[in-house]
Amino acid sequence: MENTDSGKRPADRISWTRVHDVQGMPLDLLTARIGRRHYAPHIHDEYAIGVTVDGVETMRYRGENVYSAAGSVVVVEPGEAHTGGPARPEGFAYLALYPATDMLRAVVPGSAEPHFRGPIIDDPMLGNALRLAHRSLRAGKDPLEAETRLLEVLDALVRRHAVPPGNGDGPRRPDPGSARIARSLAERLADELTRPPPLAEAAAELGLSRYQALRAFRDVMGMPPYAWLAQHRVSRARALLDAGHRPADAAALVGFADQAHLTRWFRRVLGVTPGVYRNSVQDATVRRTAS
Repeated sequence: MENTDSGKRPADRISWTRVHDVQGMPLDLLTARIGRRHYAPHIHDEYAIGVTVDGVETMRYRGENVYSAAGSVVVVEPGEAHTGGPARPEGFAYLALYPATDMLRAVVPGSAEPHFRGPIIDDPMLGNALRLAHRSLRAGKDPLEAETRLLEVLDALVRRHAVPPGNGDGPRRPDPGSARIARSLAERLADELTRPPPLAEAAAELGLSRYQALRAFRDVMGMPPYAWLAQHRVSRARALLDAGHRPADAAALVGFADQAHLTRWFRRVLGVTPGVYRNSVQDATVRRTAS
């Protein structure tokens, strides 16, 4: 019987798996059953492509609340802020993989990065193919089969559901002024990761008030500067963990107050602790070396 919180909500179970040398690069896979967790607003550098296998998920994406029921394919584009959590007390389960933009761009050679009208796609055949590809990749027993299934999924996703270039149905683009402000502020925060400047100081250097800077940043990034900085620190810490650093060392190097602070934000963004994530990456490396 599944563990519950006061007999109402199932416990969260999340696992990461890293597969090496997929199209010459690593590919992360996620398997999760979520009963309690609500992910904080965050972004991915890669596409997040998943399928809901049980229950209903709710997420905030491009300013709207959307829902994903069992069988639905979910696509989150790189750089798009989003949340996620259970829509009902019984929770939901999903599988996801995180391919680099080059993998999807290669489906139609010479094309731009694929865009999608919305994050929820009703395509049961594609959802089933995604489940099979995820299972094959995670098992690691037949690399040729796994790669073939993955490429078939990406090909079907882009060719059936990507927005044709120039039809105006791509994601909303912020005005150039706001984009410039947000980019400048994000670069400043990233450059001073361990000692970020006060918002008033950073805004004044751009000739803006704190409110102007905050509005522009939220409009472009989908979250306030402190939340963006926290998830950027998580991303940097993740790279350090990949390289073999201990969680406590990674926390200090990216500007978190301590390992507990890193752990809280790591769980809010990725759903697992830094230690669990580091072990999964190391396990993948050992399997690759032994094969």
